[in-house]
Amino acid sequence: MNHPEKSMPIPTPFASQPVKILSEWCKADGAMANAYYGVVFDRCADGALELVGLGPAYVQARGLSFYTAEAHVCFVRPVHALDEVVVTFQLIDYDEKRIRTYQEMRHVDGWLAATSEILSLHVDLSMPKVTPFPADVRAKIEQMAAAHATLARPSRAGKHIELS
Repeated sequence: MNHPEKSMPIPTPFASQPVKILSEWCKADGAMANAYYGVVFDRCADGALELVGLGPAYVQARGLSFYTAEAHVCFVRPVHALDEVVVTFQLIDYDEKRIRTYQEMRHVDGWLAATSEILSLHVDLSMPKVTPFPADVRAKIEQMAAAHATLARPSRAGKHIELS
C-alpha cells in the first residue's frame, strides 16, 4: 500500500543547535578568524538543507550538488574561543536552478555576531553544469520558501559593500 508523502515540518526560521567556538578557530587575540565564520555557517546550513533533500548525502545518492556563486558575510561583533552561537537559516528566494539564503549567527546571549547571504547554483557533477533541481527537491524547496515567506525580510539581506 502506498502512503502519500507527509508534509515535512519547516522550522521558521530553521535554527541550529548551539555551536561552541573552538580555540583552534581563533586568532592570538582569542577572536574567531574570518574563515571559520564560513565553517560555522556551512555546518549550520547543512541541517536546513537536509530538510529539502540537499544534505551531505545528496552528492553520493544523486551525483548532484550545489556551488556557491556569491557570498556576503557581515562581521557585526566578534565571537571568541568557548563562546556558543546559534545560527538561523532563512530561504529568501529560489528558481529552478538557484537558491538564495540568509543566515544570522547569534551569541547564545542573543546579540548578533555575523550574517551571511549566499546565492547557490544547483550543479550536475557529471558535466559539471548548472541544472534544475529534481522535482522532489523542488517541491520541498517550494514548501520551505512558503514557510519562510511568513518571516520578515532580513534588513541586512541584499546589502553591498560601499564606502559611505
